[in-house]
Amino acid sequence: MYPDSLKNLIEAFKYLPGIGEKTAERFAFAILDLDDEQIELFSESLTDVKSSIHKCSICNTLTDQDKCFVCSDTSRDNHVLCVVEDSKSVFIFEKLGIFHGKYHVLDGLISPLDGINPEDIGLSQLLDRIHNENFTEIIFAFKSNIEGETTALYIKRILDDLSIKITRLASGVPIGADMEYIDSLTLERALSDRKDIE
Repeated sequence: MYPDSLKNLIEAFKYLPGIGEKTAERFAFAILDLDDEQIELFSESLTDVKSSIHKCSICNTLTDQDKCFVCSDTSRDNHVLCVVEDSKSVFIFEKLGIFHGKYHVLDGLISPLDGINPEDIGLSQLLDRIHNENFTEIIFAFKSNIEGETTALYIKRILDDLSIKITRLASGVPIGADMEYIDSLTLERALSDRKDIE
């Protein structure tokens, strides 16, 4: 029922994650309400982000430079490396402003059920960095699920011979959570990661 150009725009919006038919239609009609200058900016931004964003040559996060803003920052702590599964995690940490070390971004997490094996997530680049730089601590900041646990344990086993402290993000019962709604894996982790009351 829609003109072809509008129908194509609706279909294009549906490529985005979490966007269904109704939301895609709402976005398409919102585009029609933009003025020419806004449309031009929108169009240029899409083209620009696709052509200029690539992976940092050192840590693998997204950047428009050869080295990302973290790897270029000489004030960072060069002894602590936080390993994450994707670039979004780097930006989340940086927005908080509480971590001042370096990052390394994997290409996802190990998931044999999905056909993602250790060689598919860019471990060789990570291991090269660990062997060539003077890190004293490696922090695994993965999702608290089977894939995250599998990836962390796999990398830890490879690094067992090195005298590097290996940690992971604490996880457990969220503040304000009702105990009856917490899943067993979260409770198990909270119990095993319990801390002294200070």
